[in-house]
Parts: sequence; structure tokens; C-alpha cells
Amino acid sequence: MGKVAIISVAIAALSVLVGERVLNISKRHLVFREVANKHLPNCVTLKNIEHGSEDITILGHGLAFISTGLKFPGLPTSDVPGRIYTLDLKDPHLKPVELRMPRNFDLESFNPHGISVYTDPSDDTVYLFVVNHPQFKSQIEIFKYVKDGASLVHLKTIKHELLHSVNDIVAVGAESFYATNDHYFSNEHLKTLEILLLMPWTNVVYYSPNEVKVVSEGYHFANGINMSPDQRYIYVANIFNHSVNVLEKKEDDTLTPVKSVALGSLCDNIEVDPKTGDLWMGCHINAKKLFLFDPKDPPGSEVIRIQNILSDQPVVTQVYTDDGGVLMGSSVAAVYGGKLLIGTVFHKALCCDLK
Repeated sequence: MGKVAIISVAIAALSVLVGERVLNISKRHLVFREVANKHLPNCVTLKNIEHGSEDITILGHGLAFISTGLKFPGLPTSDVPGRIYTLDLKDPHLKPVELRMPRNFDLESFNPHGISVYTDPSDDTVYLFVVNHPQFKSQIEIFKYVKDGASLVHLKTIKHELLHSVNDIVAVGAESFYATNDHYFSNEHLKTLEILLLMPWTNVVYYSPNEVKVVSEGYHFANGINMSPDQRYIYVANIFNHSVNVLEKKEDDTLTPVKSVALGSLCDNIEVDPKTGDLWMGCHINAKKLFLFDPKDPPGSEVIRIQNILSDQPVVTQVYTDDGGVLMGSSVAAVYGGKLLIGTVFHKALCCDLK
């Protein structure tokens, strides 16, 4: 039976079951739980980051890129256009710097989601890849970072029918990347129903100027994606399956499944410590509070670390938790020099000491 036919049958069934079955499905997949606060020392709120910090990526010398201002259906948003900031984690003042955007770029519709950086080994040029959702559509923007002018030069916009609902991206070349699609359908109503039914229909796409192809599929809302320091493995957050999938990268850029690591939480973006290979993830403690936002009972935040993920016994550790009183809806966690950056879908960002 085709996917559209399955959805049609599901709609009819849902009208009979009056939502009770959907609630049971949601409880099984979405995670409804309360946890005690587990804070870290010397946490400071980053200035000027007030409308989310959906994704963060850090260069090897401690310069972090932060995307802000994501507008996502069903979640709290503001009218402020999206922005990109940098943060020098070696600077004790921890002051985010807003990057100047090019004049020929449509800033009013800029709606940044996942981001990734690629440094050209031949000349150290830094390329910033940004998932952009103007009018809630999906496209990839490639920028060149200009350090001296604290600015971005827009190089290219990429659109493709296989990149129809992009969530996150990991760059593997100056114009090539892997990206996750978090929905199968493009229609907003079908997207909502797709989440309620939690069908494993989402995928990972490889893009290069010469080839675009689906390289992995069968995910319950494919979300964050990243790569091991040796560039041999790709990690994908299978968010509604409460797991991270490990895939081996082949010479033809296809991906072969290796394993799945259970997390017990709804983990969003993935960042990788380049020195240890540890995975750091911003996770959602309670999906109901996230999608049915109530400022009097806000969604909490959680940071999970995975050590030795390629071994037979990876270690999954809960590093930080908050009930929403300090930080709402954590979506990303990244480390550098003993500091932990925690970003959120629509709230502020924190920088804490790990030691």
C-alpha cells in the first residue's frame, strides 16, 4: 500500500478512535517524564541570544557559530528575522558577535535551522552551510566566512526535490553534504498527521554538484546529523525512536548501518568533540510540553553525552537537566576547552563550566 493510501486509511481510523489511540502511540514514542534539576557550575546566559539558538557548531580553535530565530510550525516564535552569530570561547567575556549578512541576501525571510562548517584544507577557507526555511520551504545556503569583517559572503542556494523537509546538515566538502529530512510529506496537515502516526518514513540525503541520492531511510523523524572526527562514520538522531543511528560512510558516499544506540530521550542535534569523538546532544525531556507550550509549565532541557559510541559498550551519560525554570527546550550541546554551550529551539543559550 502506498504512503498516501496509508494516510487516507489512517485519517478514517482516527475519526473513529477519537484520538485515544493517537494518545497511546504518542506516549510510547514522545516521552513524557519529569526529572530533577542537574545543573553545572558557573553557567552564564549569552547576551543577545534571546530568540533561540537552534544549532551550534564549533571550529577546532574555539570559534562557535550559532543560528538563531528559527520559526517552526507549532512552536513559539518571534517576528525577529534569523541571524548567525559567532562566539570566541577563548574570550573570557563570552560576547556573541552578529555576522553581517550580504546585501544581496533576503534577510527578511531568513529562517535558519541546522548548520555545519567546512574548512578547506588547501587554503583554510571556512564555509558555513545553513538549512534555511523561507516561507517554511527548504533550501541550503552556502556562505564563506570572512573573519576580518565579521561577515558572511553568500555563495550559493541549493534546492532539490529530495531536499524537501531538511532539518540538519553535515558538510563533507565545499559544495557537498549529508542532510536529514524530518518529514516525508510537504503538506503541513499531512506532516502533522505523519508525526501523530510516527511512521518511519524519513531519510538521509547525500548532495554533491554531480549527484543527489537518498543514502539511508526508515527513521522516525530524522533530526540531527554529524560525522566522526576520522570522517568514517555518520551519526543520525532518530528522535522519536529515542536513539542515535551509526552509519559507515563508503567510498561512493553511500551509508551502511552499523548500530543503533538507545538514549531514552528525544535528542535533537548532535555535536562531536574532535579530540575524544564523544557525541554531545541537546535533548527534550517532555515532548508534550514542547509542542503544547505553556509558559506556566515550560518544557525542560537535557544534555546527553555518548562516549565510546563505536565500542560494544557505549556509555550514555546525562550531563545537565533543567525543568524549564532556567532553560527551555534544549536542542544542541557543544564543548570546547572545558566549557559546554547549550542552545535551545526558541529560548536563550547558556555557557557552563564542565570542570
